[in-house]
Amino acid sequence: MQKTKSVENAANTSTTFAEINELKVDFSSLYTSKDPRNYYKYLGQLDYVIPHLAQPVFAQVIRARAEIQKDPVTVLDVGSSYAVNGALMKYALRYEMLRERYTFPGLQLLSHEELLDLDRNFFNAWPENPGVRVIALDASDNAVRYAQQSGAADLGLAADFEDRDPTPAEAEALADVDLIVSTGCVGYVTAKTFDRVAKATRNGRTPWVVSFVLRMFPFDDIAKTLRQHGLVTEKFEGATFVQRRFGNREEMEAAIMAVEQRGMDTRGHEAEGLYHAELFVSRPAEEIERVPLQKLLTVVSGANVPWTVGTNVLGSFGRAARRRARAQRPHLVSKPH
Repeated sequence: MQKTKSVENAANTSTTFAEINELKVDFSSLYTSKDPRNYYKYLGQLDYVIPHLAQPVFAQVIRARAEIQKDPVTVLDVGSSYAVNGALMKYALRYEMLRERYTFPGLQLLSHEELLDLDRNFFNAWPENPGVRVIALDASDNAVRYAQQSGAADLGLAADFEDRDPTPAEAEALADVDLIVSTGCVGYVTAKTFDRVAKATRNGRTPWVVSFVLRMFPFDDIAKTLRQHGLVTEKFEGATFVQRRFGNREEMEAAIMAVEQRGMDTRGHEAEGLYHAELFVSRPAEEIERVPLQKLLTVVSGANVPWTVGTNVLGSFGRAARRRARAQRPHLVSKPH
């Protein structure tokens, strides 16, 4: 069996998720709108691109999962918002097509009901992947309602499992989950949510977990929890995944500080003005032995996506921010740069 880098023994940090999140730009209002127009408008201005980079990863994992079961793969998207990932898994669409649609000037004056009607027809017009069923899970009732009503997801669950167990109805919906995915919720949700979701799955097939995690957040607690459910976590080596540009200089400097405190170098990553995420995949040990992660996935860089003025402006402050962050860690020796 290939030796797997121990995610569970990763370095801990005394900085809590809540403390780190206080330093991020607050986009909570984007997730409570009745439809996704504001979501795409404002995150699009920051080149939010992680759904585009995650799409081929999810597609490869779904194919691998489909090889070991007869039923369609039921995917739970944790922190789904308006089921952006769900739409990309269910239909022959690209992320850029969705972003351009919801920021198109001709759609901005429509009522919520008019847009919803158009979106139902839009998704119905695209070829649908019959081998995938998507459940959208998010704390925003408006977001998951729109996801389900528009057809971006097959089912929407408005719930926060950080503070409570699933209700009987929610547990029944989660029972058939085969794959749990996330592209940005870790940091807002903890091992508590993953534990409660994993306990609810009871179809006899242990669900796999695919997590894109910003580098400033440790994944070791979640990995330990998933281990209790029979899953071993592998980190994909050799690539990170851009989430978006920083909203301002303060957010960038806070992220650089948080990442450097975890013992990672931010040169070429956060110091360039971009949030970077790592990829973790959790599967049963026998599946890892059969097909290790580095053979399961082929990753193509998203370097062709343009990040222009904003990246260059904030990136010009990255070197100084990194130097200040590392000065607070005297045990580290900074290489000349």
